[in-house]
Amino acid sequence: MARVGGPASVRAHPSRCARPAAGRERIADLRYGDDRRNRLDVYRHRSAPEGGPTLVYFHGGGYFSGRKNREARPLLYRLASQGWVCVSANYRLRPDAGFIDHLTDAKRVIAWTREHGHEYGSDTDTLVMAGSSAGAHLTSLCALTQNDPAYQPGFESADTSIAAAVCLYGYFGDYYGHDEGSGSSPLAHVRADAPPFFIVHGDADTLVPVREARHFAGVLRGVSDAPVVYAELPGAQHAFDLFHSLRFDRVVYAVESFAAWVRCSPEAAADRVADIAGESMPPVSAG
Repeated sequence: MARVGGPASVRAHPSRCARPAAGRERIADLRYGDDRRNRLDVYRHRSAPEGGPTLVYFHGGGYFSGRKNREARPLLYRLASQGWVCVSANYRLRPDAGFIDHLTDAKRVIAWTREHGHEYGSDTDTLVMAGSSAGAHLTSLCALTQNDPAYQPGFESADTSIAAAVCLYGYFGDYYGHDEGSGSSPLAHVRADAPPFFIVHGDADTLVPVREARHFAGVLRGVSDAPVVYAELPGAQHAFDLFHSLRFDRVVYAVESFAAWVRCSPEAAADRVADIAGESMPPVSAG
């Protein structure tokens, strides 16, 4: 066990761009599909540099609530300030949508990003996906079912591959009303050619017990040829990225380091994150 402490592109009208401090901007409510929930925001440096690596992020909320500008904002702002292009998307929710709808929306966002990301300065050769809670469930499923036409109805030939996955306090079990073996759990899709994973969970999480994250990380490590990095936050509850904190600052720093090293060498990613975390915290588990 490891522990650490502490559809078409729409050109945005200038009035739709919120410009936070430190040279970042948010281009809000771009359409990636026909449903009213099929909207995404693009975060980038206000200088609009070309060729930035890409992060696609999905919010949590148990698949029945949540929005694209709620969790993980320090992560999006930090990466955008460093030249990344970050995409944060809404997706259809229960009870109007089900498992396939959520996953299809997530894959549509990846396809949209690969098709239109260059318009916002993105280099999609490096596309990292991240999510919180239910968003981590989606992230892990997308990472483990890349380019599977069964989950891409109407855009079967689109490239939905990703370079790495980051799961924050994720749920890794089956979807509501789906039996074990239904394919709705990431555990049903673990594979040797999975991309690198960085899994972060709080040991005081009362919504998704930490044993579930440990189990998923262990199973994935037993199959995947790529690094699986697992970091456990002592005393952390669910939704630890909802507000700014020193603890989440360290998580953001570790995610940034993981993503940067995945760009250079997936094999080096795990060791580098352990080094970064070890500068001020106990070691991160890497395998």
